[in-house]
Amino acid sequence: MNFSKKGTDAKQKQIKSKKRKLLSKLNVAFFRTILICFLICIIVGIFAGVGVLKGLIDNAPNIDSIDVAPSGFSSTLYYSNGSPIKKLIGSDANREYATLDEIPKNVQNAFIAIEDSRFWTHNGIDIKGIFRAFFNGISQGDFDEGASTLTQQLLKNQVFNGGSESTFIAKAERKIQEQYLAIQLEKKLSKEQILEYYLNTINLGQNTLGVRAASRRYFNKDVSELTLSEATVIAGITQNPSGLNPITHPERNSEKRTIILNYMKEQGYISNSEYKEALKDDVYARIQIVNEKNYADKSASINSYFVDELINQVIEDLQEKLGYSETQAVNLLYRGGLEIHTTQNKKMQSICDSVFSDESLYPSNSKWSLTYRLSVMDSNGKEHHYSEQDLESYFINERKQSSFHLLFQKKGDAKAYIKEFKSHILKKNDKITGEVTDYTIEPQISFVLMNQKNGKVLALVGGRGEKTASRTLNRATDSPRQPGSTFKIVSTYLPALDTKGMTLATVQDDSEYYYPDTKKKVKNWNGEAYNGLTTLRQGIYNSMNVVTVKTLVDVTPQVAYDYLLRLGFTTIYDNYTDAAGNSYTDIQLPTALGGLTKGVTNFELTGAFAAIANKGVYTKPILYTKIIDHNGKVLIDNEPETRRVMKDTTAWLLTNAMEDVVKIGTGGKVRFDQISMPIAGKTGTTSNNKDLWFVGYTPYYTAGIWGGFDNNQSLTDTSFHKNLWRIVMQKLHIELGKEYVEFEKPKNIVAATICTKSGKLAVDGLCDGHIRKEYFDASTVPKEKCDRHVKYRICKDSGELAGEYCPIHSIIEKTFLVKDETGTTADTPYVISSSKVNRTCHIHNASTIYEETKEQTSNPSSDRGNDIATSKEKAEKVKKEEGKEKKKNEKIQQEDEKKDF
Repeated sequence: MNFSKKGTDAKQKQIKSKKRKLLSKLNVAFFRTILICFLICIIVGIFAGVGVLKGLIDNAPNIDSIDVAPSGFSSTLYYSNGSPIKKLIGSDANREYATLDEIPKNVQNAFIAIEDSRFWTHNGIDIKGIFRAFFNGISQGDFDEGASTLTQQLLKNQVFNGGSESTFIAKAERKIQEQYLAIQLEKKLSKEQILEYYLNTINLGQNTLGVRAASRRYFNKDVSELTLSEATVIAGITQNPSGLNPITHPERNSEKRTIILNYMKEQGYISNSEYKEALKDDVYARIQIVNEKNYADKSASINSYFVDELINQVIEDLQEKLGYSETQAVNLLYRGGLEIHTTQNKKMQSICDSVFSDESLYPSNSKWSLTYRLSVMDSNGKEHHYSEQDLESYFINERKQSSFHLLFQKKGDAKAYIKEFKSHILKKNDKITGEVTDYTIEPQISFVLMNQKNGKVLALVGGRGEKTASRTLNRATDSPRQPGSTFKIVSTYLPALDTKGMTLATVQDDSEYYYPDTKKKVKNWNGEAYNGLTTLRQGIYNSMNVVTVKTLVDVTPQVAYDYLLRLGFTTIYDNYTDAAGNSYTDIQLPTALGGLTKGVTNFELTGAFAAIANKGVYTKPILYTKIIDHNGKVLIDNEPETRRVMKDTTAWLLTNAMEDVVKIGTGGKVRFDQISMPIAGKTGTTSNNKDLWFVGYTPYYTAGIWGGFDNNQSLTDTSFHKNLWRIVMQKLHIELGKEYVEFEKPKNIVAATICTKSGKLAVDGLCDGHIRKEYFDASTVPKEKCDRHVKYRICKDSGELAGEYCPIHSIIEKTFLVKDETGTTADTPYVISSSKVNRTCHIHNASTIYEETKEQTSNPSSDRGNDIATSKEKAEKVKKEEGKEKKKNEKIQQEDEKKDF
């Protein structure tokens, strides 16, 4: 640098130059402008920030309108003895509420220690935590470290949908509103209430929400029983319910548990000895044992058939009785925290399940039925769908395999057919978009067990074999089948005895018969062997079709239909039109034999028979007794609907007749062979053996069983269902200690000795071989004597009525039936024809008497001569004997009429 005088003068001259002065002024002005702009930006930023903040706060939910109380609770189903069956868990609903006094201090403190150590002192937000998280974020470039208090987490879960924002801006907005509301919430609720809500809200893995549900899931105990070690395991899940799951990631959870125990010790919640003892606890081994024992079996999550139908009934009742929509009813059931007390008897259901899962009790030729679904997208993007019916049609119609069916001896036997069918269907560039192959063991069964006195369904089996999903086909409740002869009792004999004045002694002629005004013959199950004059009792225990149809003609189908409606049947129709426009009705004579438009369910048929067992009072079958809401209020007290459908005498008479079904009729195979117990019931078999039924009852329980193929194939073994009914019912009565008792007989049941060919009072010496003791309602006891049996004096030589000239040794007395035969029956040999009644012996007359007298004179020692001295004496003796017999009979009749009067 030049410091000479000359250099200094030059420097001063440069500084004092106008150019230099102007440049300096410009620089000063520029920096002033920059400073002012900066200050303005700061001020504007501050105001803008305040405005944005105010806007976010203004847009935050109103603290008075939000509800942070946990919502969404699993509903619990209970057996009749109060033990739990299972939980129904909807979306975000596996929660069981626990009050703070039920949650141990160690559980509370474990969460506070790891999540919000200053919980008891802050006002909803933790300022120290916020600054710590901010500076850590600046220094480490990671802003994921949380500073949320328990209050903020509660708001995030209950108000802000768990904080699932997709952008940083949205997350920041939520954080600001969350912090604002946290301060407001702490003014509204106590710390204890906030903590209680929080502990019932948090996600703790394995689809559990809240500490009580988590405690049951991981330790199979109530939260109130948790130890310190167990409490820290659950608290350790909070920050990452998947990654810190103690079942799938025990090592990670163990590290977190150690951190929590350290925090608890540092914060003074536990002592050093408690700390060490907790660390020694082999808690994860217990967790694995609980998991293996209670949750390893995935089938445990599948509803039973009973639960499936229970769900249907509860949803229906919530709509009908409380006015819920279907959606509301479903949400309440799966997320409302209901307690549903069922009628299911745990022990009885277990017995039923054990018996019906025994494959040795089913036909040895059982087969597997194929269910197949195939979806294919062609090269044009159009989707085509195929089923097992398409596969069957292909092999029958295109491959000409007329004997092909969808039943296979083994599951694997269908694979080759499926492969060939797919090769036939698939074209070039076709893409399979879905394929399902399933098998069902056949024949199938269903079973319903009820207490007839109160309508409670005690056990239910909707099918045979493994149940692989919930809400599947329930053959006990969802599958109407033709009931066959079982239906005769409720469709025909019940109204006949109850309304039409008929009795078990009423007689119908079992002979060749056609439905009125048709050419369709009514066929008996045993072919053309007609029994002739038959009482309704015999028609019941021998299941005779002709007797039944003729009885319904007298009853009328309309009367029968009205009774069936009152017995709870919902699948019968007065007028039904199908999709093709064809009309059908069940107000018709074939209804007598179970020929219905759609059929009936086992559930409803068993309920109808239970009404007979219950002395004529129908009780609508129920599967639960009450529903209690989350707050302990009874929503539905399910008192069963009852109504008298028939007289108690009618019920007892039907019961008595159905006892004969078991003792001497078609139901012999259901008789118990280990204990003695009265059983009444009715068998049923439909055409071609497609449906097999037995519905019966003891003085304790009513049970119905159905057997058959889902696709209506014919059965070859037609008695396996009776064996199943006997085995399961006998086991139930033995294991439940049921003692022998008779069906209770009403007081106005009386007995009388009747003739089974006339239904009237029997006459000794006249009705021999057809006499039985029969029971009646007192108002229907017959007053008249048998008029079907008559005795005639017959001449053996001519086979005609004996005349006055017939010799004594040729005359016999013979009992005949008086009836008009319409065909050959078992009565035919004993029916006397009108021609014989109107004709006397054409062999013996006056001339033959003269010859006999002459023969006697020439041969006094002959046998004929010993009969009578002369023909005139003989004739007079016959007339005297006939006169005496006539007077005797008139006297007996007069005495009987006096007794009857």
